Amino acid sequence: MNSIGYFEIQATELETAIEFYRKIFGWKFDEQSGLPIKYWQIETGGIRGGLLERPAKTPPTEYGTNAYTCSIEVADFDETAALIAENGGQIAMAKFLIPGRCWQGYFLDPDNNVFGIFEVIN
Repeated sequence: MNSIGYFEIQATELETAIEFYRKIFGWKFDEQSGLPIKYWQIETGGIRGGLLERPAKTPPTEYGTNAYTCSIEVADFDETAALIAENGGQIAMAKFLIPGRCWQGYFLDPDNNVFGIFEVIN
């Protein structure tokens, strides 16, 4: 209880967002019907989430986020960062070390949503 159990991604270009996250992380998307908005359920193999059509304007770039930012644990930071770049993502904050814990970095997806990735240090 009181732990994060669900996340949502808002996007303007829905198919672009679906393909981006599918290619990078292997997530599965299932379009939901009967809702007042376009909505896809996301299966990640861990926490579940959803993708929806962006209902409002986003803040201008370089203003920071006005939301929670999720970070995804990956096996290989550099390999995942390369996949992100190859699929239209951009670096928001370059890879940095959190001593004794992990390598962390932040990126923008093709719709300028911020997300992080991290590789645990053994």
